[in-house]
Amino acid sequence: MVSDIIEKALNHQIRIEAESSQIYLAMASWAEVQGFEGVASFMYAHSDEERMHMLKLVKFVNERGGHAEVSDLTKPPVSFGSFKEMFQKLFDHEVMVSQKINELVDITLKEKDYATHNFLQWYVAEQIEEEALARTILDKINLIGDDKGGLYLFDNDVKLLVTNPGPEVE
Repeated sequence: MVSDIIEKALNHQIRIEAESSQIYLAMASWAEVQGFEGVASFMYAHSDEERMHMLKLVKFVNERGGHAEVSDLTKPPVSFGSFKEMFQKLFDHEVMVSQKINELVDITLKEKDYATHNFLQWYVAEQIEEEALARTILDKINLIGDDKGGLYLFDNDVKLLVTNPGPEVE
């Protein structure tokens, strides 16, 4: 059985994951309008992945005897400046999510909820991958600089980045 403290913390993380999905969906739409099909495809897939992270939490809360809540979400921006700025926002967002996951893990230890602690280890590992991917993309964009040809090649290359949506949610 999940405690009230853990349930509240998990529901907060559910909202963070849902907002992450919305942010990446907004980024996908913006990139698509800019004519960058590869970046848009990457962001659409990333949005789906974040939604799966949210659903995994929802199922866990409900299976542990809690009640997963679907809350209102903060509207994401509609414009992101440049691709460098957009991917910097993506990286910064992933760092924030990692911090929230770490805080959640800390709560599970204080509450001696080892089942939830164990469950969250998947998220800890996932965030390491998410941050590394965002950092790699930023490094590539920094190498390109203002070269339009390089940006075109980057758009094609980003299609090759395969994101793992994680385990299926039943």
